[in-house]
Amino acid sequence: MQVFRGLSGLSAHGAGGCALTIGNFDGVHRGHQAMLALLTNEARHRGLASCVLTFEPHPRDYFARVQGKPELAPARIATLRDKLVELERCGIDRVVVARFDQRLASQSAEAFIEQGLVQGLGARYVLVGDDFRFGARRAGTYAMLDEAGGRLGFDVARMLSYEVHGLRVSSSAVREALAAGRMADAAALLGRPYAISGHAIHGRKLGRTLGFRTLNLRFAHARPAAMGIFVVRVHGLGDAPLPGVASLGVRPTVEDAGRVLLETHCLQWPAGLGEDAGYGRLLRVELLHKLHDERRYESLPALQAGIARDTEDAKAWWRSASGTA
Repeated sequence: MQVFRGLSGLSAHGAGGCALTIGNFDGVHRGHQAMLALLTNEARHRGLASCVLTFEPHPRDYFARVQGKPELAPARIATLRDKLVELERCGIDRVVVARFDQRLASQSAEAFIEQGLVQGLGARYVLVGDDFRFGARRAGTYAMLDEAGGRLGFDVARMLSYEVHGLRVSSSAVREALAAGRMADAAALLGRPYAISGHAIHGRKLGRTLGFRTLNLRFAHARPAAMGIFVVRVHGLGDAPLPGVASLGVRPTVEDAGRVLLETHCLQWPAGLGEDAGYGRLLRVELLHKLHDERRYESLPALQAGIARDTEDAKAWWRSASGTA
């Protein structure tokens, strides 16, 4: 899968026409997957590359910052890395990541179509969702896009909402499930367990001092959709995934910097893998069950005791899940 930066990315690289869909695709949930399956099918039949246009930062992040109201920014389900991984798994040929800034926010709907979609991306087919709006002040509509397609030589299609058990699948629904710790519901909406991936980085080694060494992954956004202490499954340390317990959040007991980390303690460690051999590896951590929200402990000994309880609770969950006593 090719990844381009900016709306002129494809034309700058001499790429041909494409079948295109547009959206934030946070989480790449089952509704997104259905749309992407339709897109790739249309692309095959038309002899075109399938292409996704997405945005960083999320447009609502941008407007929340401009208005000085950070609470209006959506909690983020996935990092850009994880979004791109899922788009590739869905068979997409190209992804264009456009920076959402003042220039793009103020661009008229007509200019977005002509300069962005036609001249920049070479769109020959455009597939959008039933609630798609675009351009400055969200003035662009499906009817406008369809009319422009007739004039400028691209086909337009609209996909209705995707439902599971009568409920509309959306990024908002995934965020609500994750915020409430309903990990099974989130997995049903996503079509897979909720996971975060990244390269394991060195931390302060506090976990090792407390007797619970951890592998840390950065979460690049200040408001992850899920926060708390979780039972997890860790991929990337050996041939088989490993059970673990993890904290996703800002570590209120030991740090006040506000950065978000996923700190994972493996309940088992692969034989023959050195103590520091996990650092630098690309890991994928699946969050399977929430134990509780983050807690601020009064001291490091209290924190140590809390981690010990979480570790025992995670072991108990795994025993229950495997049907052993």
